[in-house]
Amino acid sequence: MSVLQVEQRGNALRIRVRVKPKASKSRILDVREGILEVAVAAPPVDGEANAELIRTLAAALGCAKSALEIVTGAGSRSKLVGIVGFTPAELVAKLGPPRT
Repeated sequence: MSVLQVEQRGNALRIRVRVKPKASKSRILDVREGILEVAVAAPPVDGEANAELIRTLAAALGCAKSALEIVTGAGSRSKLVGIVGFTPAELVAKLGPPRT
């Protein structure tokens, strides 16, 4: 199991995300090599998977969708996501590996 890598950029934090589209259900899967893996129940067509990723992360964090943005990788499975309103420790606690 790996620890989520969080980069501070101004007042925002950035995390690397690997998206797995067309899943049966949208959910946070795991952290591998510092990258958050997220399954989304949307196809990678017309930005649907990107929108579902933002919805899934906002729900997991308990924040508004406007606090999140895809910085790079909108057309790729590997993305850099910017997040405002959290400390690095809060992000790791909310998005880190699921507790069993």
